[in-house]
Amino acid sequence: MERQTAEIAGWGSNVYVKIPVTNTRREPAYDLVRRLSHAGVKVNVTALMTLSQVRAVVDAVSSGAPSCISVFAGRIADTGRDPVPLMAAAVELLKMEPVAELIWASPRELLNVFQADAIGCHIITVANDILNKLPLVGKNLDDYSLDTVRMFYDDATKSGFRL
Repeated sequence: MERQTAEIAGWGSNVYVKIPVTNTRREPAYDLVRRLSHAGVKVNVTALMTLSQVRAVVDAVSSGAPSCISVFAGRIADTGRDPVPLMAAAVELLKMEPVAELIWASPRELLNVFQADAIGCHIITVANDILNKLPLVGKNLDDYSLDTVRMFYDDATKSGFRL
């Protein structure tokens, strides 16, 4: 990864090199992140899912180059855990390192955009399918209920099935 990073970092001053928090053998990349960050490489440390990983990465980038710390909040939620407390704690940890920004990665629903904003998360990655739901923000729920019933009715009519 270190050899590849040198080439990628040379592509431009706005490039952040993505470094996974561990390798495939579960070996943490904290020492690599520290070396790169302190050599002036902007890193995006990715695939974090625990607060201990966030702490270790914040420590690794401390006083280094600007960096991003990408916590996969959506994947955390996929395990049945609420990611908001972890993400809020991560925001607090990053206050100690002002050149590091927290990314709320892999959101699963539009609500995550509002959650990320409410806790002060710096960045959220959002796919088009979630952005396409923006017109629903503030929609009257009685109207939305009726729209849903109409959708069911239209689907049943299109099926041609009769009882």
